[in-house]
Amino acid sequence: MTTFSLNQSSFLSCSGVSGCGKRRSFSNLDARRAGLALKVVSVSTTGRVVTEERNAVVESKKLKEMGENATAAAASTSEAIKKEGEVLTVGGGVRDVYGEDCATEDQLVTPWSVTVASGYSLLRDPLHNKGLAFTDKERDAHYLRGLLPPAVVTQELQVKKTLNNLRQYKVPLQRYMAMMDLQETNARLFYKLLIENVEEFLPVVYTPTVGEACQKYGSIFTRPQGLFISLKERGKILEVLRNWPEKNIQVIVVTDGERILGLGDLGCQGMGIPVGKLSLYTALGGVRPSACLPITIDVGTNNEQLLNDEFYIGLRQKRATGQEYADLLHEFMTAVKQNYGEKVLIQFEDFANHNAFDLLSKYSSTHLVFNDDIQGTASVVLAGLLSALKLLGGSLDEQTFLFLGAGEAGTGIAELIALEMSKQTNLPLEEARKKIWLVDSKGLIVSSRKESLQHFKKPWAHEHEPIRNLIDVVQDIKPTVLIGSSGAGRTFTQDVVEAMASINERPVILALSNPTSQSECTAEQAYTWSQGRAIFASGSPFDPVKYEGKTFIPGQANNAYIFPGLGLGLIMSGAIRVHDDMLLAASSALAEQVTQENFERGLIYPPFTNIRKISANIAARVAAKAYELGLASRLPQPQDLVKYAESCMYSPVYRNYR
Repeated sequence: MTTFSLNQSSFLSCSGVSGCGKRRSFSNLDARRAGLALKVVSVSTTGRVVTEERNAVVESKKLKEMGENATAAAASTSEAIKKEGEVLTVGGGVRDVYGEDCATEDQLVTPWSVTVASGYSLLRDPLHNKGLAFTDKERDAHYLRGLLPPAVVTQELQVKKTLNNLRQYKVPLQRYMAMMDLQETNARLFYKLLIENVEEFLPVVYTPTVGEACQKYGSIFTRPQGLFISLKERGKILEVLRNWPEKNIQVIVVTDGERILGLGDLGCQGMGIPVGKLSLYTALGGVRPSACLPITIDVGTNNEQLLNDEFYIGLRQKRATGQEYADLLHEFMTAVKQNYGEKVLIQFEDFANHNAFDLLSKYSSTHLVFNDDIQGTASVVLAGLLSALKLLGGSLDEQTFLFLGAGEAGTGIAELIALEMSKQTNLPLEEARKKIWLVDSKGLIVSSRKESLQHFKKPWAHEHEPIRNLIDVVQDIKPTVLIGSSGAGRTFTQDVVEAMASINERPVILALSNPTSQSECTAEQAYTWSQGRAIFASGSPFDPVKYEGKTFIPGQANNAYIFPGLGLGLIMSGAIRVHDDMLLAASSALAEQVTQENFERGLIYPPFTNIRKISANIAARVAAKAYELGLASRLPQPQDLVKYAESCMYSPVYRNYR
């Protein structure tokens, strides 16, 4: 096999070489004249560089046929080589097979991978299919004549038509299925539509609709959108990872399906969550779709309804626990690092409490890992609180916080608030924690319960008499901020909200549980029961509320504000670990994006219409912190990190093929 780089695109010529069916990333081409030896550096699928010496006589007429482009491209490729064959590129240092990140949008690229993608195969390649937007010239060059109707349309017209079709669906799940079909047939059209209509379609590809999609995933599953790794693959996980067609992975979102949103154990059907999250990494954070890998770890399910469902697609057994579970996860984490390297971001998603904290603690010192439920939720909520302080006045340490829910979300938010409070005031962390109270299913967490508490709840066990009911806790503790992360719907009852309003002129009420049915209260309830004085935000979206002639627009404390920008910042800086200071930096960057106009409309979060700009600013702040902490490996540091972040972002605009 010989690789020629044409204007930074790849043409791999197969000539009976063993292993030709698998992509190889040859990153060094000495394009000297005929008769000289070619030294080929082959990057294997394990990421290790293997140098092979091959003597080959390159016929001069072949070089001549390739023309001057081959020589120029060879020189440019040579300059892009680092030591040991690593290639320098934009967007995190992973080699860009198609030249899309290194070329401007008006430059031609070639839709080639292992073989020339032409004709019928090109129309079924979602990353490069353009449908009716293929020009007449492209149809001739890529054998598309007759495979498409004669009309040639613009991408903008395709977006308009697709929007019209999607809006015909009245059932959210039907919209979700139509969007997933679009993603699997024309990725650029999918992302362009999502980016330009993010507020309309974010609830479709993500919460709340993705929750219903996971519940019915066995019935609607048609094609693989990620990797399923089950107990059957023990001892072979590295081999399974190599089955994924894309080799240059930058972000993995992985779940074991045990705690999907507020819906509980959905087993293998939790795959909808990693798929949805990674769609947002691309649409909102600009990470290339080919660099994203959704993974579900299937260790069984304790959901009897699923085990008895003939359409269930996962292992039909009770969940593996203990050493069996730990061994499978350790094999997975080891294989990921071996296959994709040190700088691949692994995002843990919707693991149950008893595993989530342990996994984050175990691997945070050896891998680039991030738990969105613990850390992402905490960062976005802290941003909302920092923003709300501009309406309330005062400082963070002057507030009293009460949480309903002491799981991974609640304790994660509480810890980040305490950390920020400690940094602002130089208070010891233990003292900052005393401003924060948590309520779980057994009532207020107090020191007399300490022996029976799970380890992650113990820091929040303060000296106080036990109190069982939330309303009694509110009346006794007198919090200024009430945060719900319980996963239990309608637990912020009228008497609770009215009590908050009687204590505070502007009570802060955050009902964070997802999906919408599990929200602790609705936006209408919060505004009505507080006589329009509440500062409200929720985890799932709510419509604007009219109360006494005034329209209130509820904010959404959605993790999608944070994790795409955080991920981009980690990738573009080449970070090797996630530090708490990066989460604080992300919170601060998000809070700064809220304008006075947003405040006047009752918002403590900026609108999603500006999400790519928001993500670029978050990425820049996270990257700056990575450089400051000495955790960045992409050197030297760019002078303008915001502009660099924007330059790294994937563009869904169609490319012109030669």
